[in-house]
Amino acid sequence: MSKFWSPKVRELTPYVPGEQPRERLIKLNTNENPYPPAPGVEAVLREFPADHLRRYPDPESRALREALAREFGVEVEQVFVGNGSDEVLALAFQAFFCHDRPLQMPAITYSFYPVYCRLYDVERRTLPLDDQWRVDLDAFTPDSAGVVFANPNAPTGHGHGREAIAGLLERITDVVVLVDEAYVDFGGESAVPLVASHPNLLVTGTFSKSRSLAGLRLGYAVGSRELIEGLERVKDSFNSYPIDSLASAIGIAALEDREHFEACREAVITTRERTRTRLESLGFRVLPSQSNFLLVSHPEHDAAQLFVGLRERGILVRHFNTDALSEQLRISIGTEDEMDSLIEVLETLCR
Repeated sequence: MSKFWSPKVRELTPYVPGEQPRERLIKLNTNENPYPPAPGVEAVLREFPADHLRRYPDPESRALREALAREFGVEVEQVFVGNGSDEVLALAFQAFFCHDRPLQMPAITYSFYPVYCRLYDVERRTLPLDDQWRVDLDAFTPDSAGVVFANPNAPTGHGHGREAIAGLLERITDVVVLVDEAYVDFGGESAVPLVASHPNLLVTGTFSKSRSLAGLRLGYAVGSRELIEGLERVKDSFNSYPIDSLASAIGIAALEDREHFEACREAVITTRERTRTRLESLGFRVLPSQSNFLLVSHPEHDAAQLFVGLRERGILVRHFNTDALSEQLRISIGTEDEMDSLIEVLETLCR
């Protein structure tokens, strides 16, 4: 550790993202979309005037927020955008969860949440999943700094419907409930319509998954005006220009192509269900998923050894080296050909 680091930096255990390999592999480890972005995105890249880049972008990202407001049927003042949903989440933790009470979250969920807690000195209270590996909404209580969970959950894939989220919001009214919908387009039900009647609900999302723009870094939040204003206050105390002009134009183009979005989304869902059936035929236990990944285990084969065996044969999946997930592999859904290759290798490894 460097003598120049502050005490806070010395204490941090940073988030570890999925491997981005340099060699050519079938990459099924970071939940990227296997299909390209909407054709309009390429048109923006070809035609965007380079001269626009000499000026700062709109600090309010008004055009992109208007496009998102149309998409979700809300007012533009209810939309916030950031440099990927990770930045939006980080700003939300600062804006809403820095209290003298613990923040509640599932014991197994997106692993960036505990990192934010350590960074901002937020005490956390973790609640176990139920016996079906689902987030137990009934376990959340009102006596906290707030509630945060992914829906569908990562890395388990289970999602609660809107009615269940509404029930949670009827019980918890005085602190922010943050629902992270990074994967909702692959079979979940969005909680955004509940924003109109629940001012403490903040829903976050991303262009990285269903819009095939992980390399661009665009995220958003939808909530009551008072929550969005809280995010804006933190953002403008940190970085007034998180969304560049090109990213904004690309995001709008992606939102406008509903046909492409639906086709890619349905293709991922179809491939996921086909892959689930084939994995089960090989003896894998596969959790039901409403996301673009599957969490799997095999009663007769060690997950770490399967991970190594797959990588040696050119296929990269995700193995979490934690007590709770040591026997699980998370497999992102690729193209049909990529998933065929996965199954062929597993047939050899699981003989």
